[in-house]
Amino acid sequence: MKIEEAIKSTKEIELPSKLLINLMYTSRYVEYTVNHFKEAGITSQQYNVLRILRGQRGNPANMSTLQERMIDKNSNTTRLVDKLISKELVKRQVCAQNRRKIEIFITKTGLSLLEQLDPIIKEHNQRITKNLNKSELENLSDLLDKLRND
Repeated sequence: MKIEEAIKSTKEIELPSKLLINLMYTSRYVEYTVNHFKEAGITSQQYNVLRILRGQRGNPANMSTLQERMIDKNSNTTRLVDKLISKELVKRQVCAQNRRKIEIFITKTGLSLLEQLDPIIKEHNQRITKNLNKSELENLSDLLDKLRND
């Protein structure tokens, strides 16, 4: 379905606006279809923090590292980490070498949750992108990268 049909536009939309409306609309569509996080008792932002911490391969991350790597830059990282601590998915500790530094680690419970979610998310991503071939996927990803480079 064309974006004009989806938003029921009755007039022509200039191309730059049409593109950005389409990106925002599609982003919300993808977010809406991912209900696996709710079923797992976490949010998509909490899932993002868990994935970042897993990528540390046992090494700690600090709050600024998490914030830099978050997909949603408007997330309150401290609040997200606090919620994950209360769910025992991550732990926080004071750095032994620098007592002013707080280190965040993923727990075994957090890793286990990601292992459960990985195949579900992979299948979801394949289902969402099924109408695009490999070349189109690569091209779209490259174009989105190019769009962000201002």
